[in-house]
This record gives sequence, C-alpha cells and structure tokens, in this order.
Amino acid sequence: MSAYHDRLERSFEHLAYGICRRPWLVILGMLALTAGLAFGIRFIQSDTSNEAFLHPDDPILLAYEDFRAQFGRDDFIVIALEPKTGIFDPDFLLRLKELHHELEENTPHLDDIISMVNARSTEGRGDTLYVDDLMKDWPQGKERLAAFKKKVMSNPLYLNRLVSKDAKFTTLVLKIDAYVARDKNADPLAGFDDKATDDALSGFDHKTTDDALAGFDEDSSSKKQARKLSDEEMSVVVRKVKDIMKAHDGRGYAYYLAGTPVVSDMLKQSMMRDMMKFLRLVVLIIGIILLVLFKRISGVLMPLFIVGLSVAAAMGCMGWVNIKFTTPLSILPSFLIAVGVGDSVHILVIFFMRLNQGASRPDAIAYALGHSGLAVVMTSLTTAAGLASFAGAKVAPISDLGILSCVGVLLALVYTIVLLPAMLTLAPLKPKKGKSQSEHSLLDRVLDGVSEWTTSHPWPVLAGTFVVICLSFLGIMRLSFSHDVLKWLPDRDPVRIATETIDGKMAGTVSMEILLDTGRENGLHDPALLKAIDRLSRKLESEPVTGLQVGKVYSLADVLKEINQALNENRPEMNRIPDNPKLIPQELLLFENSGSDDLEDVVDSRFQIARITLNISWADTLKLTPLVREVETRLKEAIGPQIKFHTTGMISILGRTLFAAIHSMAQSYGIALVVITCMMILLIGNIRMGLASMLPNLTPILLTLGIMGWFHLPLDMFTMLVASIAIGLTVDDTVHFMHNYRRYYSISGDVTGAVKETLHSSGRAMITTTVVLTLGFAVFSLAEMNNLYHFGILISITLALALLALFIIGPALMALVHFEPQDKNTDTRPDNKLVNET
Repeated sequence: MSAYHDRLERSFEHLAYGICRRPWLVILGMLALTAGLAFGIRFIQSDTSNEAFLHPDDPILLAYEDFRAQFGRDDFIVIALEPKTGIFDPDFLLRLKELHHELEENTPHLDDIISMVNARSTEGRGDTLYVDDLMKDWPQGKERLAAFKKKVMSNPLYLNRLVSKDAKFTTLVLKIDAYVARDKNADPLAGFDDKATDDALSGFDHKTTDDALAGFDEDSSSKKQARKLSDEEMSVVVRKVKDIMKAHDGRGYAYYLAGTPVVSDMLKQSMMRDMMKFLRLVVLIIGIILLVLFKRISGVLMPLFIVGLSVAAAMGCMGWVNIKFTTPLSILPSFLIAVGVGDSVHILVIFFMRLNQGASRPDAIAYALGHSGLAVVMTSLTTAAGLASFAGAKVAPISDLGILSCVGVLLALVYTIVLLPAMLTLAPLKPKKGKSQSEHSLLDRVLDGVSEWTTSHPWPVLAGTFVVICLSFLGIMRLSFSHDVLKWLPDRDPVRIATETIDGKMAGTVSMEILLDTGRENGLHDPALLKAIDRLSRKLESEPVTGLQVGKVYSLADVLKEINQALNENRPEMNRIPDNPKLIPQELLLFENSGSDDLEDVVDSRFQIARITLNISWADTLKLTPLVREVETRLKEAIGPQIKFHTTGMISILGRTLFAAIHSMAQSYGIALVVITCMMILLIGNIRMGLASMLPNLTPILLTLGIMGWFHLPLDMFTMLVASIAIGLTVDDTVHFMHNYRRYYSISGDVTGAVKETLHSSGRAMITTTVVLTLGFAVFSLAEMNNLYHFGILISITLALALLALFIIGPALMALVHFEPQDKNTDTRPDNKLVNET
C-alpha cells in the first residue's frame, strides 16, 4: 500500500510538470469549460412553494395536481381587515367595497375574490330561488344595516370564513389561477394518455382508472394541458396585492396579509437577501484569513478565483438540467466557497513553503501536488460522498442540494489540481524569507503538549470520549422532527404576525382537502351520506382534534342546507339536509339554474366526487399528521367502507414532506457513514486504522445532535443536513492527518514524533481550513430566516469540535493502534512489517 501511495504521489508530480510546460493552454481550456457550464445560469428559475419540496413524480404530488385540475388552487391569499369602528360601520363597508373592486380589477391571474361585498346570498321568494351577492342591495339606514348584520352573523357559512365570531375581523379571500395560457383547441382527454396521469389517478384509494376518469370533468383534463402558474408569476401577484394594500393603509383599519402564497413569497425574498449577504461575508472573511495566512495578494485572489469558477460552473449546471432554485439551495454558493477553498489552501501552503526554501517554481508546484495532491483528492471525494448521500432523498430540494454541491466540490477539485498550478506558473511570485522558529513557538508548544499528553494517556482520552458519547445519546433520544415553514420566518416578520393573527381570530389559513368518491354517477344525491358528512363536519368544528382546532369545514352538504333553508321560507330550522332523496337533485338543479357556479367548487359535474375542505390554523406538520389520521378514521366510521376517499391539499403535501425528510435523513446518514468509512480504509490501507479514524469524525456529530436534543432544537429541513455535511467535511482533516502521519511514522516508527511532525506541518493548514469553514458557515447565523440561523450555528460548532476531537482523539488512537509491549530484548527500531502494513 505504501508503494501504491508513492506511485500516486509521483503521478501528481508528473501532472504538475506537464501543466507547467503548457500553462496558457490549460487556463484557456478551463475558462472555456467554465464559460460553457456557467451559461446555464440564465436558465435558472426559482420555486419556493411547498410543492417544490417533493419530486415531480411523487404520487402525493401527482394526486394533488389532479385535484387542482378539477377544483383549482386550495392555497389562497387572505386579507383580514380590523376596522376601529367595527366591520358593520357604514363608512368601513364603503371602503371595503372600494378595496374589493380595486383588487378584483388590478390583481393579475385572479380566478375569484370573495368578501362580504360579493359573498353568496341564497334566498327563497315563493317557489323561486334567488342567488345574489350579499351586498347587492346596499344596507343604508340603521334598520337595514342592523338587518344586514343579523343576516351575516346568523349564517354559519360566513362565520370563520368571511367574518370572525366577535365581528371584529372580516376577510377578503383571493383565489389565484392554477393554470395559465390554456390551449382551448387541445383534446380534452389527451392528458389521460400518459402514464403519469394514470399513476396519479390510481391514488384514489385503489379505484380503477376507468372509475377515476369517470369522476373528472372534461374541463379539468383540458386544464392539465395548460401551463401551471409559475413561481415568478405568483410573486408578481403577491407584490401587486401588497402594493394595493399599502395604498389603502391608514384608512381606518389595520390589515393582515397572509396565506400560503404570501408565506412562500416572503421566504423567497428572505432567501435572496440572505444569499447575497452570505456571499459578500464569506468572501470577505475568507479573504482576510487568506491574507493573514499567506501575506500575499496572490494567496487571496487565486483561491477565491478558483472557488468562484466552481460556484459559477455548478450554478450553470443547475440551469442546464432545469433544477429550480428552492429555499435549501440558498446556501449553495456560500457553501461551495467555504468548502472549496480548503483544497487551494493545502496546495498553496506547501507550495509557498517550498518556494521560500529556494526551490524553482516548477519544482515547488510539483512538490506541493506530490505532497498534498492525493490527500486533496481524497478529502474532496469524501466530502462529495457525504453530500452525494442526499442525492436519493425523497425531499426534492435536499436531493438537488446533494447533487449540485457534490458537483461543485468535484469541480473545485479539478480547478485546484489543474488550473491552480497553471496560475502559479504564470503569476509574478517571489520567494519570501521564512519565519524563524520562535515566531511559532507558542503554537508549537501547544501542539507538542497535546501530542505528548494524548499519546501518553490514550485510555483516559478514550474514556472521556465514551462519557461524551453517552451524554450525547441521552440528548439524541430527546430529538424531535419538525417541518414548519412559517416558523422559519422571524418572530416579528409581518407575514408571520398576520398568519398567526388570522389563525387566532378565524382559525384557518391552511386547508386539508378530502376527495370523496361514491363510485357512481349521482351518488352524492344520497341524503344519508350527506347527513353523515354534515354531522362529522359540525363535530370537527365544535371540538379540538388531536389538540388542534378546525376552523371551518365546507362541503356540498353546506350548500344543500343553505338551499333547503331558502326554499323553506328562509326558516333557520330548515338549514339541514332534506330527508326526501328526490328533493336533493331538484334543489341542486334550481341552484345551478339560478346562475351560480359555486357547485363547481365542491362537486364534479357527475355528482360522483365531492370535495370536503377543512380550514386549519398553521401548525407544525408534526402536529398536523396525527390530525389527518384522526380525521380519516372518523370519516371512514361516518360514511362506511363502501365509500372511498382520498386526502390531499396543502396539509397532505406538508405531511409527505415531513415523512420524506425523516426517510432522507436516515438514508443519507447511513450512506455517508458506510461510504466514507470504506474510503478511509482504502486511503490508509489498514482496516484497524481506517475504522479507528472514524471515531474523531463521529464524536463531534453525535455531540451536536445531543446538543440539539438537550436544547430542544428540532430536526427540520436544514438541521437534518448538519450531520451528513459535517461528516464529509470533518473527514477532510482526518485524511490530511492520517496521510501525513503515515509518512512520518513509516520513517521514524515513533507515534509521538509522527504526531508532532503531522501537527507541525499539516496541522496549521487544518487549523486554517477549519477557521475558514467555521466562520464561513457562521455567516448563516446572520440570516433573516430562523432555520438558516440554526443551521449555521450548529454546523460551525460541529466543525470546531471536529478539529478539537481530531487533535485529541486521533493521537490517542494511533498510540493504541501502534502499541507494542517491549522488554529489554526488544528492538525499538521501526519494524519493517509494521511500516509496510501501515
């Protein structure tokens, strides 16, 4: 194995000499490659929606898209108004009407807007059913205003949807188009030919494809031919609504703007601001550290130029393969800069040291590549392996982050090995007088003291490590999972405050959708089924479910009750489902003939598939998942096993995301651990040392997870990345430590001496790269979003602990691995067999 390593190191020297002979050709070739890859940046699109967390072929997402094709979007923009004079004040009603019409006329891609101005008012006059806007006849005068107030507050359909129960809040609900640029000439059924649609339709609780097709309108299939509203177009909608609301600010009422589209847009804005801030800070911090380390401008510019090209090329790859820019990917540029600069540091440290000792420039380059090239390759591969463990994640942005960061790290490796030697060949560099040993005496004494104590007392070191690991496991047992996008925003963020305020007053800015399939045409004309749905709906509204309050349940049953009351002299006691099954289709037909198209929101044209909507306050998905299960259990008990149903909507998307995150975390941790352990064994060439080298890598990760458990920090979409990223990065220092230790031990056969030489040579580079990485990730703690703050703090702590663990645990392990009892007849010179084995 030692001979094999020597051959590899000589091959790096030959590569360096070849590059030094043709530096311009290498530079031009690498720049051309970068330009070709970076050109893809212009094709990058962003997507901060909750659907973006799932892969396009995820069955849950496919079923959700089918739901949207039938019923439109279930995520609304909600504007809550809190007037000082009350929502039934005449002046406020005029301002509400003005705001309603302005939003209606100026909001792009608006499908519908509902408020007290145009809410459905259903009344019977004799044998005729009238369906008009609530405020078609303006309530002028005290008597009419009082009657209007009574009408609104006595209608259960308005409460917790349009007005709060205390009459202090009223809402405007904006439903945005799900699709745009529809092709009216498209074959309505053409969309059902592809396999993806068949797979999605099969999600309706094991119905046959034919039954599923029977329940969908032709119009819904034609919508599937259209282009979905893009993330950029939705941002335009949100910004326009915000502008309109700002223009109406100060008109006697406070307003709160919320809803999933608003939260997603705020996340995107924060993401872009944070990303630019991270880039500037990371470059500044790394530049200062490099200047202190090398005291040369070239030592600052060349590494930054290398990682800059790596970032540009990786981001270009993102555009070429049509990966959309999502919230987790906001860390990518800064991450690649912080990680990629380490390769250049290790090469430049050896290069400048050799150059200052009088070597020619080609010889110094060749020596640096021969000395550190193999270690740099192995560190990049281990880092890439840790990141690539995310590639199979069921959470799409995490998978994309793993792939792109892996590509970026490998690109940084190629640029470091190929482009950096060419740049060093042409750069105007001069040798500098080396520093005297006294200048480093303090650091040397510290490192020597660490080396001597740890190699002399290996068992106490490992005993202390065991105690730390046990305490960490106690904390890990307290860990919990979380997926709460709203909590990513700061406590004082206006969108978060608005969402929590509306949830507190109206109990519902997130929806759970249930599609109920009777399996036959007109199956929803069954009064027993509709009564069962209504009883369950009222029960869900009246009492908390798994600790959460359902604000409003809306279905065909509510529409039918409203119609039945209107046709029975508007008597409140007739707000119920008719007992006579023959009355149901007649009443529904009268409602359709009245000119209202509201039935399209709750039922398909065949009256086979019904939509039941539950409005719920925004909560952690960990709490929403039990609620979904409980609702499904209650619904099955209410309607019986013969009626099939399928849960979808935003809550279903969030639940699937949480499950995918847990699965992805377990998978990535396992893959990263196995792959990196195998790579360490191959690098070191010794199974015992390879396995032993993983202890200082795993200890800081376990400690960080334990800290999260003790301090009640949940594993969310970002903190779950810490362990897999950290293990790929912490191994880098271990690789350099073992690589150099092997060199020195094979010469001296003395563990303590080999450790000292290792820490004196590559130890400083390891300290530098750890400082770079720690501070580079620490900038995420300055993020606006809480999730990035926790991510930056935790991974910085992990990396700092990793270096400390390596300097303490690593030497102790080497002392035990190479321990041999000696007596007076024992030769203390290096054993050839042991040297060769090492």
